[in-house]
Amino acid sequence: MSGLTLSMASCEGDTCRIDAVITMDAKGQFVLPKDLREKANFKPNEKIAVVVCEKNGAVCCIMMVKAECLAGAVSKTLGPMLKSVTKEGI
Repeated sequence: MSGLTLSMASCEGDTCRIDAVITMDAKGQFVLPKDLREKANFKPNEKIAVVVCEKNGAVCCIMMVKAECLAGAVSKTLGPMLKSVTKEGI
């Protein structure tokens, strides 16, 4: 798959793209393709945080972030949003 690239305003210049489409098996398990695991430098037994976004009470987006990078990813993603909220006085 060539990978659809999307510009994400919250990523501050970084890009997000679709690198794979995966299928859930009968046990509810997913397998990430080997090339994606290698690009992400995932190691056996490494902790991965699963982050979900909801819209109207239903999960609409699922993301995976290495647990060791979670604090930085949350800060980078939510930081601009929190600044905007505090400026607007909401």
